[in-house]
Amino acid sequence: MNQVQVALDCFKEGFSCSQAVFATYAKKLGMDYETALKLSQAFGGGMGGMKRECGVVTGAYMVISLIHGRTRADDAEARLKTFELVKTFHERFNEVHHSTVCGELLEGYEGNPHDLCGKYIKTSCEILDDLLDL
Repeated sequence: MNQVQVALDCFKEGFSCSQAVFATYAKKLGMDYETALKLSQAFGGGMGGMKRECGVVTGAYMVISLIHGRTRADDAEARLKTFELVKTFHERFNEVHHSTVCGELLEGYEGNPHDLCGKYIKTSCEILDDLLDL
């Protein structure tokens, strides 16, 4: 099963968008699934339900950090690689949806906001798969 479908299934189970993205990849990368779910919970709903940076975006940033983040303060190469990938992810997501802010992505939608989130999860996973060659 591809990562998009795994993340969408996680979201359909009732987990937040940030959890769906991060936990899907974290599990594949060897992180304990329950730990990944806990770690990413606060980012759902645009940072704790505040409708700021979208959870699929912050979830993706955490995936990038899990793979490329530095573990030594003097590892400038890992820091720059992580920042470069985050910037590229942001640009590509923004190019498709014209925002990375939850409130803006949901603005004007009259139905259940969760009906829209699936397409944002899909975009996030597709960009991650392309950027990270997963």
